[in-house]
Amino acid sequence: MGSFPLVVAACLLFSTFSGADPIHIPITRRSGTPTTRMNLLAAAEFMRARYGYGSAATSQRRGIEQSLNFVNQQGDSIYFGTINIGTPPQPLNVILDTGSSDLWVADSNCTNCDGQTPLFRPDQSKSYVRQTNPNASVTYASGHVAGLNSTDTVSMGNLSLQSQGFLSVQSVANGLLAGSVSGMMGLAFGAISSTKAVPFWQGLISSNQLAAPEMAFWLTRFLDTNFQEEEPGGSFTLGGTNLSLYQGDIEFLPLAGPSQPTYWLLNVSAVTVQGQSLNISTDNTLAAIDTGTTLIGGPTIDVHNLWGQIPGSGPVPSKPGYFQFPCTTTLNISMAFGGKLWPIAPADMNLGTVNMFLGLGDSGSMCIGGLFDWTLSNDTVADKGKPSWVIGDTFLKNVYSVYRQNPLSIGFAQLSDLAVSLSAPEDAKNTSSPATTAIPPPTEGSSSSFTLNPISSVSLSLIFLFFAFVVVP
Repeated sequence: MGSFPLVVAACLLFSTFSGADPIHIPITRRSGTPTTRMNLLAAAEFMRARYGYGSAATSQRRGIEQSLNFVNQQGDSIYFGTINIGTPPQPLNVILDTGSSDLWVADSNCTNCDGQTPLFRPDQSKSYVRQTNPNASVTYASGHVAGLNSTDTVSMGNLSLQSQGFLSVQSVANGLLAGSVSGMMGLAFGAISSTKAVPFWQGLISSNQLAAPEMAFWLTRFLDTNFQEEEPGGSFTLGGTNLSLYQGDIEFLPLAGPSQPTYWLLNVSAVTVQGQSLNISTDNTLAAIDTGTTLIGGPTIDVHNLWGQIPGSGPVPSKPGYFQFPCTTTLNISMAFGGKLWPIAPADMNLGTVNMFLGLGDSGSMCIGGLFDWTLSNDTVADKGKPSWVIGDTFLKNVYSVYRQNPLSIGFAQLSDLAVSLSAPEDAKNTSSPATTAIPPPTEGSSSSFTLNPISSVSLSLIFLFFAFVVVP
């Protein structure tokens, strides 16, 4: 995927807006080698721990380098954007994550940060304030980050909040950060914040800085074997939507889950496999829409039933929860959360050969699927606020997704032809994987939905063209 056509396309993406010019923040995707895809198998451990299904034994098997997998482990990896903290402003790259709520960055007192990690320097900011109850931590899987509760001026483009709460981190679990990423910006709700600070996006809404109380994502896929280390990977919009990236109406669905919002939650209403409906368990439908998660995780009974409809499929030995299938099989899986079935491109469901993920080379006739059992038979019904499904990048690359504060809802729309073309591969990611990337239009279901009229003018929208980041061990 060359850079010049994408730069031209970026200009086209922004040309549909009238009124005040949007602010463009470049974001970077760093890609590693295909052999690092084996780290993807550890993503399940992170997801189980994040949502309360991880056992102590599971958490201790690995470090938490997968704890911040914004979208994917390899190729389509961690998506991050640049924020500024302090006076004068210090630019720092942070992962954008709808599955958490805390803002934190590693600071100059970090005792175990990688030497390449850019660090926030509190002593160089005139507006930095250390809180009276300074010590705090945020836990991820088998480790955590720890530091000082702080406030400072935080901005994205021309959107700025004074006295924004965040964690100035002085201890980071081994492998959590790499390259130019300095921390994380959580985009979920304040109820699950470890620091109890108001999330940045909600602060912008409360201070009336956004034209609309919403944010939106378009995520591209990595399917180019001739990739460069840094390549465009999608678009993040604060304060509206980008009309050039989707077509038709946005299907908005009311937020599910507890009355006080925590995660971005919907109910799974239907799943189809190879054109046939899957009989999903009605007590296990709550799903977290999580840009910080790589794959799709589901409850044990439904995931096993799904793979039972794929001839030749079965569990991956020694990798609990993952399933393999013949690489010659094209997986056609769709999901619905309301009135529409949204197809998932077969290329997104095929993670590559089992041998590649086990570090045994790229050959082999069996491939790993992008949907796995992440609850491992744990009871998901007892806690009604706990999601049974986690919907990550494998699904989200196939839709334009919108997250709305008022009314509380999540919306999906069909990608525009332009958005699809920018995700098309120059060749298949490996010879055993299907090269199909076309995304068919969504089909209508029986459930009702409500739509939002297209936004023609977003006066204070904040739009980011960005890339993915790969944690390379």
